[in-house]
Amino acid sequence: MVSRLFSDRRREPVALPSDPTAAREIVRAHRHRRRIEARRRRYLIAGLMAGAGLLSALGLTRQLFFADDPAPAPKAAPRQEAPMMVPPSQPASPPPEAGAAKGDGTFSYATTDGAVAGTGGAVKKYRVAVENGAELKADDFAAAVEKTYADPRGWTASGQLRLQRVKGEGAADFTVFLATPVTSEAMCATAGLHTDGYSSCRITGKVIINLARWNTAVPDYGAPVEDYRSYVVNHETGHELGHGHEACPAAGRPAPVMMQQTYGLKGCVANSWPFVDGQAYTGPEVP
Repeated sequence: MVSRLFSDRRREPVALPSDPTAAREIVRAHRHRRRIEARRRRYLIAGLMAGAGLLSALGLTRQLFFADDPAPAPKAAPRQEAPMMVPPSQPASPPPEAGAAKGDGTFSYATTDGAVAGTGGAVKKYRVAVENGAELKADDFAAAVEKTYADPRGWTASGQLRLQRVKGEGAADFTVFLATPVTSEAMCATAGLHTDGYSSCRITGKVIINLARWNTAVPDYGAPVEDYRSYVVNHETGHELGHGHEACPAAGRPAPVMMQQTYGLKGCVANSWPFVDGQAYTGPEVP
């Protein structure tokens, strides 16, 4: 009777001679060969693992010693009143009525004091300044701001706040700036607010109005430019007074003054004032 031995690789039967001694030698040789092959496989696996470790170490070394600039640690985002929205697409060439895109970065201040607006509460004093090159006199801009603050629908309607303009660069609680798009963007960016030269902003102690928005408002606002001017002054001043952004309460309703109306009315109707029909008017808070 012929015995058969199965190969490890192909599992094919190998014929064994009938002589027991010869068969035993063949089996021993086969087992010896299996041990050698197993040892080779172990060495090969160990070599591959060692090679992988070496490549990883070389990569780490290159990263540590040959990188152009180590990756900086992430920085905390600057604190804002609310997330800034992406401005709508702007024409390649702003219309002439938008005014100068860039001034010289210096400002002229209103030359006279103003009357106190409001009937009660603490008096906050403010200055008014216009960038040189904006082609608008500081006193004219100051008169428009003062008119907005004195309106019975404005912030002083609460009876807990009064506002008064001071001339020049005298001591004040905050300053209302009218700046060209390039300068307003640079000023807002100092506090991490990126307006792309399109919108206005407020940073501590500074209400910054974008000249192009002052002159032309925004597309599809649905109200005269004068109404938008009152809105943007009241909105940014509202931030200075501690108010955050709000959303449209319902389609067809007036937009809260703290809504970012510059970026669209979201179904609401344009509104320039924090008080409507003698009552404080607000919308849902924006997180």
